[in-house]
Amino acid sequence: MKKSLTSLFLLFSVILFSQEDLLSEIDTDDQAPVYASAVFKGLKVINFESTKLVAKKGFNFIVSHRFGTVKNGFENLFGLDEAVTHLNFVYGISDNFNVSASRSSNQKIYEVGTKFGLLKQQEGKMPFTIVGYASILANTALDTDNLPKLIFEHRLSYVGQLLISRKITKELSLLVAPTFFHDNYVIDDLQENSQYAVAFGSRYKLGKRWSVNMEYGMHLNRSATSLYNNPFSIGVDLETGGHIFQLHFTNSQSMNTNGVFGTSTGDWGEGDVYFGFNLARSF
Repeated sequence: MKKSLTSLFLLFSVILFSQEDLLSEIDTDDQAPVYASAVFKGLKVINFESTKLVAKKGFNFIVSHRFGTVKNGFENLFGLDEAVTHLNFVYGISDNFNVSASRSSNQKIYEVGTKFGLLKQQEGKMPFTIVGYASILANTALDTDNLPKLIFEHRLSYVGQLLISRKITKELSLLVAPTFFHDNYVIDDLQENSQYAVAFGSRYKLGKRWSVNMEYGMHLNRSATSLYNNPFSIGVDLETGGHIFQLHFTNSQSMNTNGVFGTSTGDWGEGDVYFGFNLARSF
């Protein structure tokens, strides 16, 4: 009997110590890092870039429309007669490096850009997601008939942004984006070619597929004689399978970053705003 009890005791001890050895190998430092997910669902908050990137070998096609001002009512069917279209193609070279090409009917602007991940929000280590964005644009609508001294370089603009976001809670995400853009040609003689701005964005999740988004752009060295306003936009996102559908109101009819900051003509105080949408399809 003693031998049986001794054998059972030894067997129990072996099992117990084996479990303790296995548990001791589960070290929190060795676990896979926990990164914030779904900080923003769309590649753009509304008009401004978000910190979302297309995955490696992923391809996104985004169709965007900004209609005319709703201020004129039925005269232009609340802006539906005056649509501006923007087509954007984004490809993921890697999970952290995207390339894009777009064309906008506003000013007939072509743009090529890159978006690259620098840091990811990680539980217990990194409080922010940081992404870089850079692009070059060509305004092909500039006309030598009106600008006889126009050369190709005058058509070009450049944009550089540092996109910094944080998922505060499961529902709330915030973004701030220091921005530099340079227009080789500006209409206002008092406006500096090199311009500085800061974009602010937010997303609040309302349900499994819905969120409300807002953004505001603060131009830091706008000319005192400028007729343009700081951009403000508000809208909703709807996720439907492989689509992200964004509906919004904005005072910017432009959809390129330098245009949103530099040429927003609408005025919310006067009801001079534009209805628009972004429709993104993932392949």
